[in-house]
Amino acid sequence: MSEDGYVRVRGAREHNLRNVATAVPRDALVAFTGVSGSGKSSLAFGTLYAEAQRRYFESVAPYARRLIHQVGAPKVEEITGLPPAVALEQRRSTPTGRSSVGTVTTVSNSLRMLFSRAGTYPEGAERLDSDAFSPNTAAGACPECHGLGAVHRVTEDSLVPDPSLSIREGAIAAWPGAWLGKNLRDILATLGHDIDRPWRELPREEREWILFTDEQPVVTVHPVREAARIHRPYQGTYQSAKRYVLHTYADTKSTTLRRRVQRYLVSADCPACEGRRLRPEALAVTFAGRDIAELAALPLERLAEVLRPVAGSDPEEATSQGEAVAAGLARDLVSRIEVLTELGLGYLGTDRPTPTLSPGELQRLRLATQLRSGLFGVVYVLDEPSAGLHPADTEALFTVLERLREAGNSLFVVEHDMALVRRADWVVDVGPGAGEHGGEVLYSGPVPGLARTARSATRRYLFPGDGDGDGDSGDGHGHGNDVGAPVRTPRTPDPDRWLRLTGVTCHNLDGLDAAFPLGLFTAVTGVSGSGKSTLVSQVLSDLVAEHTGGEDRNADATGDTDEDGENGAPRLPGATVAGAKGLEAVDRLVRVDQKPIGRTPRSNLATYTGLFDAVRKVFAATDEARAQGYTTGRFSFNVAEGRCPTCQGEGFVAVELLFLPGTYAPCGDCHGARYNPETLRITYRGATVADVLGMTVDHAAEFLGDVPAAARSLRTLQRVGLGYLRLGQPATELSGGEAQRIKLASELQRSRRGHTLYVLDEPTTGLHPADTEVLMGQLHGLAEAGHTVIVVEHDMGVVAGADWVIDLGPGGGDSGGRIVATGTPAEVSRAGDSATAPYLRAALTGPGPRATARG
Repeated sequence: MSEDGYVRVRGAREHNLRNVATAVPRDALVAFTGVSGSGKSSLAFGTLYAEAQRRYFESVAPYARRLIHQVGAPKVEEITGLPPAVALEQRRSTPTGRSSVGTVTTVSNSLRMLFSRAGTYPEGAERLDSDAFSPNTAAGACPECHGLGAVHRVTEDSLVPDPSLSIREGAIAAWPGAWLGKNLRDILATLGHDIDRPWRELPREEREWILFTDEQPVVTVHPVREAARIHRPYQGTYQSAKRYVLHTYADTKSTTLRRRVQRYLVSADCPACEGRRLRPEALAVTFAGRDIAELAALPLERLAEVLRPVAGSDPEEATSQGEAVAAGLARDLVSRIEVLTELGLGYLGTDRPTPTLSPGELQRLRLATQLRSGLFGVVYVLDEPSAGLHPADTEALFTVLERLREAGNSLFVVEHDMALVRRADWVVDVGPGAGEHGGEVLYSGPVPGLARTARSATRRYLFPGDGDGDGDSGDGHGHGNDVGAPVRTPRTPDPDRWLRLTGVTCHNLDGLDAAFPLGLFTAVTGVSGSGKSTLVSQVLSDLVAEHTGGEDRNADATGDTDEDGENGAPRLPGATVAGAKGLEAVDRLVRVDQKPIGRTPRSNLATYTGLFDAVRKVFAATDEARAQGYTTGRFSFNVAEGRCPTCQGEGFVAVELLFLPGTYAPCGDCHGARYNPETLRITYRGATVADVLGMTVDHAAEFLGDVPAAARSLRTLQRVGLGYLRLGQPATELSGGEAQRIKLASELQRSRRGHTLYVLDEPTTGLHPADTEVLMGQLHGLAEAGHTVIVVEHDMGVVAGADWVIDLGPGGGDSGGRIVATGTPAEVSRAGDSATAPYLRAALTGPGPRATARG
């Protein structure tokens, strides 16, 4: 190990790193900076953390290694002075509906143990195992709702929204469209039901049977003859609207279809457990006079208050073993909760489902869980710990990071928040650009020294008052974080064009009224937990989706679907809106999020944007391809005729190792090209289709500049700052910020008709300030074209450049949920009750550390 207190890297070549050599101090907070795709994560995670993990696994028995996920050995010549490492990466996938604050933090485990070992049982009741207090186990889950706490049902009103229509006119809106819906209608007619009579005039018993019967009669249907074709009789099986909706919702793999049928579901608390998710025998056990569901529903701060008297008791004075156990478990719980409270999460309840949390809340929950481990002498490698945090919350985060460092740990932090970077002990700036234009360490040293590094894209954001004289002044549409006065004048709202919601009740929103100006760029702000994501990403988006008949999402061209839990779920029980005005002005809804654009390496930039269709047509149109009779399908790596038969078009093959986890290696036949030799003989301007997939967007824009369908997509990708990505780069290798910008590019290249509402939740997460400027330029362009853009945002530079601001708060949880200020950025910056105002004021009036602003 290096004895000089430094971790030294020599010859790092992971991803785009160019034989990097650098040194960073141990027992320090080291920030890794650079534009998106520059290589900073390849250095921090792909090299330093990967090598630390590899060394650890060398000490683990071979039979145990195969049980643990390994990241593989990095491409590096030598690393010295490297302690053991713990990685805290951002996870982009959404947890399931059964995941909660308690399960993520393990608070639920201790709470269940407390009830099992020290709870007050009814007289004569048998002591229960801790599993009996979990809604996620067969022993504990309510048998009626299977531990979900809610039941999804259908009603006549939900299935038939317009009873004045007849069945032939589409009264049963929940029925499928096209042939299947017509089939069900014809079966009803064959069974003798009047399908031309208004629904409300049918007898009640008949309506009940049509909608809710469990019977599935089979009849011979004689379709009406049409002039152009003859339909033969067929055997048709009837299924009720209820059966169709519930079975489709439960079984379909199509997110679109699930979203369609969810409109006809009504969600309500389970009548058996009243939403408490557990069996009666578990709910009969109490601690401090409350059952476990009541304690889990309390905010963490309140839960700690309930437990402190027990936690403070002396185990030696306990009169029974149960009291001693209770004291120990209560102390453990209180200490866990104190870490969460310190990170500003005390307002959350243990039973709060994680899909309803903001990305920032979820990130801090995971961070708090790791911080309590008490490790010292290790390297914590953190991926943007400030992501999703309001400037006011960043202070608490920095305090915790300082505690970790003082305990004898090293912190290697990939970070874009300039306020946190300024307070680091050391900065490693990677760049100067992204992809093949990056991969160099431009500077490694104390933070002030970066001011003298002319090639750094980070410098002008870290030291905005110095002036860099390089002419790199952005695009004039917005700011990266911490950049000074805004460069755009807010557009004025049209008094007649507003989207108004009244009486919004969901989570901590209680009867809230909110108004969003149409045709403008609106930023929704507030501390973490204030209700921003609930208002915008859940309530507003759901309402608009219902009005427009579903949101207009970019579908993955490879057929991958987004099956995350919350997309297909009915609106949460208790989410209500008293009224909504202005919905008729919105024709489409587009949610641009940071979820992956695909789940397998077959999904990539070219397939997702539709660009690959144009590429395949170009190759199919060559003289050689036509002579061979090749069609566009020949040039798809998903089609058997053109792909490499060995790797099935993957480009790599799985290698199974005895006693070791499987790994991947380039295909020995196609060497990663994905295609068979016959397909690769076809060239266009001297390049094979595999060569084109290997090009960067910038290179392909030159190569395919005269192919209109391809050029349009490529120009749009360049406009959102993704020129460095390869066309065939697998979706699994893309960051959340890159995935978000690809989705935006796919939307921008469409011809837009009607008024579109764009909703983005923290779009600057994972973006360097320079990338933020590019993204904001595109979003402001949409607003200038007459569309509405609403972003939930913590970056004060972005907020300062908005047309309109809605600030929620003043705190999180029960202390938030109301609008404390609304208006132009300048007006909101003067609000007295706003936690956002002092930071926004600093962004508007000039450069300076946003995390040191005080109101």
